[in-house]
Amino acid sequence: MPPTLANGKICYLEIPAVDITRSSDFYTKVFGWQTRKRGDGRLAFDDGTGEVSGTWVTGRRPSTDAGLLIYVMADSVANALEAVVANGGTIVQPIGVDAPEITARIHDPAGNLIGLYQQRA
Repeated sequence: MPPTLANGKICYLEIPAVDITRSSDFYTKVFGWQTRKRGDGRLAFDDGTGEVSGTWVTGRRPSTDAGLLIYVMADSVANALEAVVANGGTIVQPIGVDAPEITARIHDPAGNLIGLYQQRA
């Protein structure tokens, strides 16, 4: 099914990377994102819903501090944190700081600050 096309929808991300292979492996293993080659040969991704796509770019500073902060939904933030550490990321903010919301913040292998969010039952 094609992604939803709607005015105002977030549809594309460019994520700074030091090593595109390392970053793509991280996002694939931690979040289940799918990768593909674009028409220009660059590596691209589609998120777990197929609604957001993007690519990794070199030559840009990672977003290491909270300014614009993107949150990625996880079935289990606790499980996602284990996968983050196992795949070269670091935990910046553990679960519980934003209680009662279930969130955490991480740095990906390039140092980008990413939020994790779990829907409460």
